Amino acid sequence: MEAAASPTLEIFAVLSKIKDSRSDPKTDAKVGVACDLLWKGLADMEEIIAELRQPGGKRSNRRLRAAGKLPAVLYGHKQETVCLLLPSDAVANAVRHGTRVIRLTGAVQQDAFIKELQRDTWGKHILHIDLTRVSAHERVEAEVALELRGEAPGVKEGGVVVQHLHTLKIECDVDKLPEVVYVSIADLGLNRHLTVADLKLPEGACTDLDPHMVVVECRTAVEQEEPAAGGAASTEVEPEVIRRKKEDEEESE
Repeated sequence: MEAAASPTLEIFAVLSKIKDSRSDPKTDAKVGVACDLLWKGLADMEEIIAELRQPGGKRSNRRLRAAGKLPAVLYGHKQETVCLLLPSDAVANAVRHGTRVIRLTGAVQQDAFIKELQRDTWGKHILHIDLTRVSAHERVEAEVALELRGEAPGVKEGGVVVQHLHTLKIECDVDKLPEVVYVSIADLGLNRHLTVADLKLPEGACTDLDPHMVVVECRTAVEQEEPAAGGAASTEVEPEVIRRKKEDEEESE
């Protein structure tokens, strides 16, 4: 089980290896251009222009969102809380790519950690964002997703994979914070399980969860009982009070 870097960084690493191989000059040139564009796009994604704003109510915030501006607050490091406006599309793009740390420019020059997102009822649109000030190698707490990878051999033995833990709260250096922690089930046999202690977290990362807590298991599938032929027979029993009443009426007749 291992922590995952950003997918964009993984693509960049693969392209860089191809470029370093120098197997073909034309291919090398094309891959070099792709690396440059990808790196430029990665840098642009991390920087978001911030504007100062005055605290307002729900009505004013709705007007701001309609104009493509996202209300935000920045706090931490024992400094005053600052109300900001961020471009909605830039924030949505960063969140979509799994970015957890952004670089604010414009009215504020600060690296910030995305602490919390408030979304609408349907979870489609971001309504508000909480940011905390961070510096290099500062430790932060965050909830990361656990994603299963591979196919459990126990499934071929008639088992079924059941994931009990889908997210994990960890504390680690901000520059090592993973987007996802991948959980390999390639060796998960029937009636076997993996615990929190089996997770491979980034160097220096820790969690307060019980190391014996089960993350995923492969257990025997429970077969559902098939209904009797001709449909399920009714097993409803007539209440005792009603039955006695009928018996009394028959005797009186």
